[in-house]
Amino acid sequence: MPTLLKVACIQNCAEDDVAENIRFAVHLSREAATAGAQLICLPENFTCLEERDDLYTSRGYDAAAHPALPIFAALAQELGVFFSLGSLTIKRTDGKVANRGYLISASGDTLAEYDKIHLFDVRLRNGEYYRESNSVAAGECARVVTLPWGRLGMSICYDVRFPYLYRALANAGADFITIPAAFTHTTGKSHWHVLVRARAIETGCFVFAPGQCGTRRWGRRTFGHSLIVDPWGEVLADGGTETGFIMADVDVTKVAEVRAMIPSLEHTREIMRPV
Repeated sequence: MPTLLKVACIQNCAEDDVAENIRFAVHLSREAATAGAQLICLPENFTCLEERDDLYTSRGYDAAAHPALPIFAALAQELGVFFSLGSLTIKRTDGKVANRGYLISASGDTLAEYDKIHLFDVRLRNGEYYRESNSVAAGECARVVTLPWGRLGMSICYDVRFPYLYRALANAGADFITIPAAFTHTTGKSHWHVLVRARAIETGCFVFAPGQCGTRRWGRRTFGHSLIVDPWGEVLADGGTETGFIMADVDVTKVAEVRAMIPSLEHTREIMRPV
């Protein structure tokens, strides 16, 4: 098994033009592959952010019809790279959508799917209000998939606030974890770096966290700062606030090295319910 991996995280600013968002994501992915990336990670909802929740269902796609899937399957084959398609909104039969991530192999096959488990229902002090559950059905199953370089655990955005998910992914053998996001600027400036680094530190995993940046024409602002973080919690690359991509060289042997120094996964103990 190879132990060296060159990973890239794409950073875009998706609005509601699916075709244009896909075109730009393909453009950045080609640039990242030309620079040597073997695994390319895209953000949450990288093909579309809608102004209203109901538009995800009224203008969304079934899995078989989503235009991004055949395009990126073909691109993976052409470039010989793996893709983590951060998330797509996929219509369900119950009138809602799934916020679903896909892992695509270099041969264009879908290796894994993951539906976001934790939904972003929040009310912030500045008046910002989000209720993802209005349009999205929560997933129920965690996912870990085997890549040529090791095991990758999948998560999406708001999941980052729930450490037990990441502990479960690490205990299931994950060496890497993806956290694609469209983090709000309000929460991102206070919490994003801390949360992503914490998930790397507590699991001893590399974390690949591609994020959306910029401001949409209706005012929604996302934080950017896509991150690649090593198992010690060191930031290897930070995407800042502009569209583009970041890259880093990943040595998988560092996972075992860090876990040997601080074997916290082995020190887990069952505790009684607080009284």
